[in-house]
Amino acid sequence: MIFTHAHGAAERYEYLIIFAHMIPDIKIEDYAYPLTDDRIAKYPLPQRDASKLLIYKDGVPRESIFRNLPDFLPDNALMVFNDTKVVPARMHFLRETGAHIEIFCLEPVEPAEYNTSFASTRMCSWKCVIGNSKRWKDDILHYDCPADSALAAMNLTARLLSRDGQTGIVEFAWEGGEAFSRVLEECGQVPIPPYLNRETEAIDLERYQTLYAHVRGSVAAPTAGLHFTEEVLEAIRAKGIETQNVCLHVGAGTFLPVKSSNVSEHPMHREPFVVSIGLLRELRDALRPCIAVGTTSVRTLESLYYAGVSIIEKGAPEDIAQWAPYEREYPYSTREALDAIIDYLEARDLQELKLGTRIIIVPGFRFRLVDLMVTNFHQPESTLILLISAFVGGDWRTIYDYALSHGFRFLSYGDSSLLFRHC
Repeated sequence: MIFTHAHGAAERYEYLIIFAHMIPDIKIEDYAYPLTDDRIAKYPLPQRDASKLLIYKDGVPRESIFRNLPDFLPDNALMVFNDTKVVPARMHFLRETGAHIEIFCLEPVEPAEYNTSFASTRMCSWKCVIGNSKRWKDDILHYDCPADSALAAMNLTARLLSRDGQTGIVEFAWEGGEAFSRVLEECGQVPIPPYLNRETEAIDLERYQTLYAHVRGSVAAPTAGLHFTEEVLEAIRAKGIETQNVCLHVGAGTFLPVKSSNVSEHPMHREPFVVSIGLLRELRDALRPCIAVGTTSVRTLESLYYAGVSIIEKGAPEDIAQWAPYEREYPYSTREALDAIIDYLEARDLQELKLGTRIIIVPGFRFRLVDLMVTNFHQPESTLILLISAFVGGDWRTIYDYALSHGFRFLSYGDSSLLFRHC
C-alpha cells in the first residue's frame, strides 16, 4: 500500500485502520463443507456434455444435463470463454546419484513472454515447483529417459539458478533446434490436479483440455470449459448468443489452500491475462447479459474495471492488486473504465490489453460485468468458494447442499453448474 495523503504517524495509523475495515472480515472455516473422496470425480465421463448441470436462479436450485445448457441461457447474450491451453509442464530429471527430481514449470522468466519462451530453440528459464528439492544441489540435471531413446538426442538439461523454498528459477537447455513448446510436448506430462491422487494417463491428454484451447500457458485447465462439445457450442450460437474469448493462464496457485483462518491474510497468486480490444468494445457497448465460462473468465472480466481505473488515475494500466476492489469507493462508471482502456490501446495502435491480476473475489465484491457464470464444484475452504458465495449473494450452501444430496460429482472432472448473479 502506498500512502499518498498520510504524512504523520497518526494519520498513517488512521489510514491503516480505515483500510483494514474495508477488507471483509471473513473466516475461511465458514466456507467448509463435507467433501469425501468418493464424491471427487477421478476420471471424466465418456461424453463431455453428459455431465449433470445444476441451475441456480432466484434462490432455487434444479438440475438438468449439460447438453441442455443452451435452453437455460438468455437469448442474444454475450458468452466469454478462456481459451488458454494446458501445457505438459511436469518433467522428471535424474541426478548422477540416481535421485529423481520432478520439475513443474509455472511461468516463464527469460524470455518472460509465454509465446517467446515457448518459441525458444536452445535455452530458457522458468519459475518452477521442484519436487524432492532438498536433494538437488548445484549439479546439472539430465532428463530421465533411456540413453538410446530419440528423446536422449535432445540432451535436455536443467540448472537451478535460484531457490525459494519449494520453488526456484530453473534454466533449461537442449539440442536439436526444437522449440521449447515441442520439448515440453515430448518430455512433459499434463499436470492433472493433485487431489485426483493418480498419475497422468492417456485420457488426460485429451480430456484435461477444452475443445477451444488455443494459447499455451496454463498449468491447470479452466475446468468449466471441459463440458463443452461442438454440438453445445453450435446450439448456443443458434440462440443468437455471441461467443468471445479471453486468455488467462491458470497457475499452480489455483490448487493452493487458504491456510490462514482470516482470508485477509491469504496471498493471491498473479495470473497473466489478455483481452482483445474487440471484446472491450463489445463489453462497453453491449446492453445484454454477459455469461462467463469459468471463474478464470470471471476474474479476467472483473479485473478490467480496475485496469481502467489505473489508466484514468495514473495514465497507464497496472496489474490488479489483490484487495483493489475493497480499498475505497470508486467514482467511475464501468463504461468510463472500459473507455479508458480502449482509448489507451487505440492511442498506441494496440489490439490487446496484456496485464496481470491478483484480484480476490469475496462476499462484498461488486460485480460490474458478469451476470451469469458456468462453473464446476470447488474445494471446501477455497478462494473459489468465496467467489461463488459473492456471486450468489452468500447462498452458496444451498447450491452445494443440493449438489451433495443429488449425486453430483465434484472438482475438475466433476459436474457443472449455471449460476445467475444475485442482484
